[in-house]
Amino acid sequence: MDYGIKDSIIAIVTTNKATVGAPNSPVFFVENDEERERTALLIAKSTRGMVHDLQGGTYIIVRH
Repeated sequence: MDYGIKDSIIAIVTTNKATVGAPNSPVFFVENDEERERTALLIAKSTRGMVHDLQGGTYIIVRH
């Protein structure tokens, strides 16, 4: 099987409106860092994903 990072990204949570998502990955735009952290953690808990900080106001939730 061929797995790439685009197959593992569950969601992107960002404060940066210029962020472009991976194909088939939802992007959640939030207003501030507190909302970004809360949203990412809730998505990760409900999907059994892991949160990774990409800096610049963006988190990705991935499944390893």
